[in-house]
Amino acid sequence: MIKTFSRLFITLLFLLIQLSVANLLYLAILNRIFAIRIFYSLVCLCIILKIIKESNNYSYILPWIIIFVMFPVPGTLMYLNIRFNLKHNKLIKSILKEEEKSKEYLTQDKKIIQDINDRSHIRYISEYAKFLISKDNDITYFPLGDYAIESMIKELKKAKKFIFFEYFIVKEGVMWNSILDVLIEKANEGVEVRVMYDDFGCLTKLDKHYYKKLREKGIKCVPFNRLKVFGGIVKNNRDHRKILVIDGKVAFSGGINISDEYININSKFGHWKDNCFYVKGNAVWNYTVMFLTLWNAITHEDDDYSKYKYKYKNKKNTGIVAPYGANPLDANRPGEDIYLNIINQANKYVYILTPYLIIDTGLINALILAAKRGVDVRIVIPGIPDKKAVYSISESYTETLVKGGVKVYKYTPGFVHSKVFVSDDIKATVGTINMDYRSLYLHFECGCYFEEHSVIKDIKDDLDNTIESSHLITKEEAKTKPLKAFKQSVLRLFAPLM
Repeated sequence: MIKTFSRLFITLLFLLIQLSVANLLYLAILNRIFAIRIFYSLVCLCIILKIIKESNNYSYILPWIIIFVMFPVPGTLMYLNIRFNLKHNKLIKSILKEEEKSKEYLTQDKKIIQDINDRSHIRYISEYAKFLISKDNDITYFPLGDYAIESMIKELKKAKKFIFFEYFIVKEGVMWNSILDVLIEKANEGVEVRVMYDDFGCLTKLDKHYYKKLREKGIKCVPFNRLKVFGGIVKNNRDHRKILVIDGKVAFSGGINISDEYININSKFGHWKDNCFYVKGNAVWNYTVMFLTLWNAITHEDDDYSKYKYKYKNKKNTGIVAPYGANPLDANRPGEDIYLNIINQANKYVYILTPYLIIDTGLINALILAAKRGVDVRIVIPGIPDKKAVYSISESYTETLVKGGVKVYKYTPGFVHSKVFVSDDIKATVGTINMDYRSLYLHFECGCYFEEHSVIKDIKDDLDNTIESSHLITKEEAKTKPLKAFKQSVLRLFAPLM
């Protein structure tokens, strides 16, 4: 643990030193050379104008503008560093190359698209998000991580060819150890086992060289986007996905990471409300391709993805299932767009579970407009926070939403980590995408869209039960005292950077 914090401390320290030295040099010459001050002010102005022109979300760029005004040198250096890395970083170049390659493996069944051509939101997933729509999938929904782990272990033990494992957080304990035992057993049997975890997500959870320990056990393992002292601000883009694919036949995804609190062992924040779901059918291929894209961006191991595809003969119509990924390097924002489509097209109700409620004006207006046109809009946030500053920002949005007719609840027993939308008994999406800027704009994420599938009833039942265990925030409760409101306003300015 000490080594872990030392690693984080050294990384942040070097970044702070770089920015501080640049700022001191700027201040040293600022009052001596008037022309430099004018030049630098013009550079900042040009950058601000460029950001405004290129952005379609002013809520997201506002903090950058404030940083440029208050801290011109550090702000400019951070921005230029990000821009430089987006163009020249080796990992990003590799991801973009693999993303382009992956498209050839996601060939849509035209008959399915013809059958649903009048549904613009589904067409969006196929034509713009570029993920396959399928109708022949069996889905099992687990309303708690506690219920999912047994099924995960059971399916892992059936593996014959390969196991692909991609999670934001992996932490040693009951949950991970029970999975790891099976992974080692399968690797010894000749099954190809690949494990990918996010280096920052596991910063305080795993040893810096943990991936080497797994390799010694016969498991292929890579940490995603490793933290380095001079790695650049691109380290802000993390792999927040949760994907487990077994033999191409079945896949697990949802909100749960691999750590004991996700199965309610030693949770510090009361009852941990999260979920997971199991997919069996052609939709599994979407998850396989998502995994292989990021894996090969790092390892360059596979020339042909198709060898990992399982061909299903099941042609029964079980409703629409569409796993999708969100990529911070892509101009499209499937995570936010799918959320907005569900809200905007709702007729009766939209129920939402989210651990964080840090949203832009587009989502705020969509939620309030839906409530004003008579849609029953309900959002459940945690009753016990895991991060107090972030939770305070979430609370700051409740007054506006409650005044606008949105019902906001706090999950009384503990912490909600689920990311779920369900609407009108016919649409739902479950995945890893929080309602915050980090998930919507900065991270690699995944979700699964369902329409007219029997699993939607199970999802709706879960949200009904969660709401019953939650406290409805009244208008009076939503009001904040002046000092707290001021603190929340300051925090909200920098919410897109948190």
